Amino acid sequence: MTTTGRWAVFLLGAAGVLAALLVAVWHLPAFGADAHPYRDAAVAAAQQQNSPNVVSSINFDQRGFDTLGEEAILVAAVLGAATLLRESVPARAKAPVRKAGLLAATAMAGYLLLPITLVIGADVVVHGHLTPGGGFQGGVVLATGVHLLYIAGDYEALRRVRPLTWYEFGEAGGLGAVVVLGVAGLVSGAGFLANIVPLGSAGQLLSAGTVPVYSCAVGIAVGSGVVVLLAQFLDRHESAEKGCP
Repeated sequence: MTTTGRWAVFLLGAAGVLAALLVAVWHLPAFGADAHPYRDAAVAAAQQQNSPNVVSSINFDQRGFDTLGEEAILVAAVLGAATLLRESVPARAKAPVRKAGLLAATAMAGYLLLPITLVIGADVVVHGHLTPGGGFQGGVVLATGVHLLYIAGDYEALRRVRPLTWYEFGEAGGLGAVVVLGVAGLVSGAGFLANIVPLGSAGQLLSAGTVPVYSCAVGIAVGSGVVVLLAQFLDRHESAEKGCP
């Protein structure tokens, strides 16, 4: 296709998107008005599904298909970064060396905060349908907690607690679990990613149907994906410092 043809296709698509956006904005409620139909619909749906956290209800129930797309984008981004940053020649193994000049207090803080951060991350993921948080936020907290070992200056310990093969499977498994939830909805006849699990009692851990299940799957995928992504940058950095090819 010629440059002129590509510009024509782009301008045609951009005009369509702009027209749709203008129509959508035109029909929005007036600024400062007391009518909020989207809020009212979202809150009512969350209450119906016994999910006190309306945000999680929207992410993992009302717009679950969009959340699946966002999770797939993250997986694709991690895959692309890992492909670009991979080493053509494996780095030579060397004896572990603690970072020079690292304060003992910094190392101790890293070791002490590690289990606390992991527990908080797991709590944010598991209780995402009840309290602020969810799979995305909790997954990032979990990945951050693991990397406190790097802050503590013990890179070899970090490598031991994050075997990348496990996290690669975790990333793929989390995304696959969401797809399985969607297919289960189709098989039941309710629709893709429909909330088909018993809703339980509001405020209880086992409630809100598929919302906590979806949240946990996203937490596994996001946490694993961030670990895999950071591993590429850290491995390259450590190889460069050691003078490896």
